[in-house]
Amino acid sequence: MKSLKIFIIGPAFPLRGGPAQFNENLCAELNKAGHDAQIISYSLQYPNFLFPGSSQYEQSREAPPNLKIHTLINTVNPFNWFKVAAFIKKQKPDFILFRYWLPFFGASLGTIARLVKSKTTVLALTDNIIPHEKRFGDNILTKYFVKSCHGFIAMSKTVLNDISKFSKTENKAYSPHPMYETYGQPVSKQEARQKLNLNQDDKIILFFGLIRHYKGLDFLIEAMSADDIKKQNIKLLIAGEFYEDKQPYLDLIAKHKLQSHIILHDTFIANEDVRYYFCASNLVAQTYRNATNSGVTMVGYYYEKPMLVSNVGGLAEIVPNEKCGYVVETSVPKISEKILDYFSQNREQAFTQNVIAEKKKYEWRAFIEALIGLYGKAKR
Repeated sequence: MKSLKIFIIGPAFPLRGGPAQFNENLCAELNKAGHDAQIISYSLQYPNFLFPGSSQYEQSREAPPNLKIHTLINTVNPFNWFKVAAFIKKQKPDFILFRYWLPFFGASLGTIARLVKSKTTVLALTDNIIPHEKRFGDNILTKYFVKSCHGFIAMSKTVLNDISKFSKTENKAYSPHPMYETYGQPVSKQEARQKLNLNQDDKIILFFGLIRHYKGLDFLIEAMSADDIKKQNIKLLIAGEFYEDKQPYLDLIAKHKLQSHIILHDTFIANEDVRYYFCASNLVAQTYRNATNSGVTMVGYYYEKPMLVSNVGGLAEIVPNEKCGYVVETSVPKISEKILDYFSQNREQAFTQNVIAEKKKYEWRAFIEALIGLYGKAKR
């Protein structure tokens, strides 16, 4: 295979979060495959008043070794976009890959793409085309970005179909979200629980990640109120920072008298601690109202954890029902029913063995082959 020069355009260290982790993984894997991959990241990703969390930046980990990260893009400064485009044209990459998940990025990324598309192939890795939380101007910004690209790769079939609402191009590819492998090797359940000060005998469901309305944590809390679940010593471990008011969730916990059944670690989980949360759990739950794909699912696969996911978007595509976990409707009684089935029928061992077999589908090699194949189809 010919060695290609590739720029991944999206967040990377010192910015935190799933997209940054993914981009760094992808860059490293492309380099392993013999390409020259680099990242163009943001000098300003979001203005602080638009960012709902405590910080946009890593507080613990160091810069990933052996990766070239150019911290260049200011999303709110149009003059900067011309400078970034000039930098890209001077470097002469074979293709650039924009990471796109919010219409907010449509103006900056769409303009940069338009300025360079005559000199290089412009591809987009689209986490979402239609955002989970809709705002005025979303369609205009997304259309502006989409029209600037030569081709698209999506990690869920739902998003792949959504692209067709904005572009008639045939230059599209689907490849499932690969596994995250940057959070450290698995540890035993006993060690993980000791680290997190959790009871060794509890049955623990993990809800992991930034907490927003569309992720349906309220469904899961209500499902925990079933009397049969309370009797079985099942606990819900909520691990993640609230990106909205947490009081309604606390009120729901109090309403159903679940204080002794729910463990709340409501802070951003540092990278070095992620493995402990997954390894400490018996089951990972994602009771989302809507979804496209999810990095949480792929971390679950890496740590070989059965999962309970909503029958929405890309989640249902990658968790075989009654094999690697459960695919459920976003109904509190249905969620309660599957939680009870899992623990009362002792499904963990059998489901875990199925997860171990299924995870082979989500290695990075397949994603890179799909990406390079898309470039071959769309290249200018």
